[in-house]
Amino acid sequence: MHIDIISAVPELLYSPLQHSILKRAQEKKLLEVHIHNLRDYATNKHKQIDDTVYGGGAGMVLMIEPVDNCISLLTQQRKYDEIIYLCPDGELFTQKTANQMSLLKNVILLCGHYKGIDERIREHLITREISVGDFVLSGGELPALILVDAIARLLPGVLSDETSALTDSFQDDLIAPPVYTKPAEYKGWKVPEILLSGNFAKIEEWRYEQSLLRTQKRRPSLLKEK
Repeated sequence: MHIDIISAVPELLYSPLQHSILKRAQEKKLLEVHIHNLRDYATNKHKQIDDTVYGGGAGMVLMIEPVDNCISLLTQQRKYDEIIYLCPDGELFTQKTANQMSLLKNVILLCGHYKGIDERIREHLITREISVGDFVLSGGELPALILVDAIARLLPGVLSDETSALTDSFQDDLIAPPVYTKPAEYKGWKVPEILLSGNFAKIEEWRYEQSLLRTQKRRPSLLKEK
């Protein structure tokens, strides 16, 4: 999978991509992530990428020209399945969205910043808008990393145990059951006996029951959607 991230503050993106699962995915050539500094596509000597709001008001707005220059150059090189703008008012990013996006080949992620982006970018250049929640961040860099991480772990071959991603929370509209590891008893706190029984059919039944209970308690809305 090939992902291009366009950012006004690219320094925020580098470190998470160089560690853990994201690093492994790139080393295995299963994922390519390229970061583009929006200022490299500005046209004046000051590398300006933002300006004041037409009509007055607080805050600065990302200009259309640098964004268009960058996207135009990228789309000349390959065909993109989606050009996504990370913004607070986009569709909510869910596990289902991550599953769908993991099947794509080429994606552009545009990170918003300041007060937002010129509306003409959304009207003419963007194919999809995604939000990671009903709150506002300083920019779209953290949401972009969330998307990349959630998608990368679903790519075949990225995780050493591919069934791990399939049993994550929300894969079946259920929250994952509790998990335990050694020691079997610590300070008198014991691991449930069923998990030590070796009866895998009963263990899976117990896990499903625990998932249902947790979902009913913590996210009942997920069960209403089924």
